[in-house]
Amino acid sequence: MKNTEQIYGIRAVIEAIKSNEPIDKVFIQKGLKGDLSRDMETLIRKNGITASYVPIEKLNRLTKNNHQGVVANISPITFLTMEELVEKTLETKTTPLFLLLDQLSDVRNFGAIIRTAECTGVDGIIIQKKGAAPVTADTIKTSAGAAFRVPIAKIDHIKDAVFYLQASGIKVIAATEKTENTIYEVSFKEPCAIIMGSEDVGISPSILKAADHMAKLPLLGEIGSLNVSVACGVFLYEAVRQRQETS
Repeated sequence: MKNTEQIYGIRAVIEAIKSNEPIDKVFIQKGLKGDLSRDMETLIRKNGITASYVPIEKLNRLTKNNHQGVVANISPITFLTMEELVEKTLETKTTPLFLLLDQLSDVRNFGAIIRTAECTGVDGIIIQKKGAAPVTADTIKTSAGAAFRVPIAKIDHIKDAVFYLQASGIKVIAATEKTENTIYEVSFKEPCAIIMGSEDVGISPSILKAADHMAKLPLLGEIGSLNVSVACGVFLYEAVRQRQETS
């Protein structure tokens, strides 16, 4: 009924939720009926687990086994709440560095970012529950195992994370080309969080508006953007460089 990445079958998913398995997402067949499926959906909502209603063809692609209309992805890591992450970090760090990922969807980009985050001393990564790239075997492999070392928190909306961090005395810096300020004109020396956007549309406008500062990378060639994992690395190492100047 279970392998390292998936659980399938209604009863199996119910038991996994009751056993506090780190379920990343549940795929449910559209139109699924029955008392047992309703019990499962109640548990999913109660535990804040992301669910997606999909055609049966999608489930058949996910597994060749008798899924009974339900397939759950099991995360190889345990996620924190944002409050746990921030509070634990502030207990031990005076100038923490966080990373927020707004709707990043590619698992390999996610893994590469986690790897760079570990190398640059990032205290934690915050992602959105819905729409974010899952932590899969590919993520773990691309991160070179860093996904087991960097705390990752999930939240309903990245905008809520921005407000919570600001209320905790942490400056929020958005990485975007929609500004005249380069990363060399913004200070990363204080407690701060860097927001990276999705691969296709970047950071959403409402989150850009909520950020304390916006900063861009100078691009001297004809291509208008960098891969998000590369851009993230540049931002993080600029934070390292500035912080080493004051140490």
